Amino acid sequence: MITVESRQPVRARSAWRPADFPGPEAFSFTLTDAHFAAFDTALAANLRAGRTVEELTAREFALETIADDVAAWRDEVQRGRGFIVLRELPRDRYSVDDLGVLFFGLGTHFGRAVSQSSMGDRLGHVLGVGGKDRRERAYRNSRELTLHTDRADVVGMLCVQNAAAGGVSGYASAHTIYNEILASRPALLEPLFAGFPYHRRGEEAPGEPAITPYRVPVFSESEGELSAVWLRAYIEMAAKELGTPLTEVELAALDYFEEVGRREDVRLTFTLEPGHAIFFNNCTMPHNRTSFEDDEDPARKRHLLRLWLMLDGGRPLTSAVHAYKGTTGILGHGGSSTYYRGHAI
Repeated sequence: MITVESRQPVRARSAWRPADFPGPEAFSFTLTDAHFAAFDTALAANLRAGRTVEELTAREFALETIADDVAAWRDEVQRGRGFIVLRELPRDRYSVDDLGVLFFGLGTHFGRAVSQSSMGDRLGHVLGVGGKDRRERAYRNSRELTLHTDRADVVGMLCVQNAAAGGVSGYASAHTIYNEILASRPALLEPLFAGFPYHRRGEEAPGEPAITPYRVPVFSESEGELSAVWLRAYIEMAAKELGTPLTEVELAALDYFEEVGRREDVRLTFTLEPGHAIFFNNCTMPHNRTSFEDDEDPARKRHLLRLWLMLDGGRPLTSAVHAYKGTTGILGHGGSSTYYRGHAI
């Protein structure tokens, strides 16, 4: 049995701090003409084949001429610091539709894309369609989003257009948060490893309960790999609907995880610029976003493309984490809304 006394800090590169990066170039890769040529070749091949964007696989979106770079990016995400920013996709070279195909095709080299909502969207469009309404899915409203993880192993984001104001992204290393809690308040790790029931917020599959019948750990370890699942709002929704208030120590643990994750010496903040993409390890990096205001011109609304990617066993996970994430993302129901009409919110 693992005890507080036996837990050890994570000493890998994944336990980073913002101070480790003197500037964006320290975590970025600037794309070159060689990369654009490879993308162009793959785009042209799939256009000739008449494939739709979500039919693409890594084999069909072949990138042999830049295979070493793609492998290095993937390794950085899965086994290195946990993220890579790819910069300078030319905005005048690719249409929005081409960017979608390019981004999805590149994403297939990082993992298998799954549905991100009840709409069945494997290529997600991050747009503020719901304003500040809390019942709209987070990626479709403009409210501030606190640190959280998604139901995927790897997440990809590509910026098409920035907001008129706001929309700054933040990322933290879950391993650094773990190390901080271990060093300063180790007793609070136990409720985080024990986990909590999670609300499905109306996105459970047919026959599944609205709340997980098992506890999903915030921190979990499998085969020596420490992973994190963090979405406090869904924990609190479940506790409210179940009528089982969180205990004082559970609240203290959640509060402290959140407090550490907000610290300036822990959370890295930056804004993805148009033509910039990020792929990050969702098992080791919770993320957030400030609220934003869109331009009055609909053509200049904030617009990002998003991917949820599964590693299909490429990262060891506990049975509870695997059950919570599943293998298919959120089941699509063809044309359904992402608006939540339940009462626990």
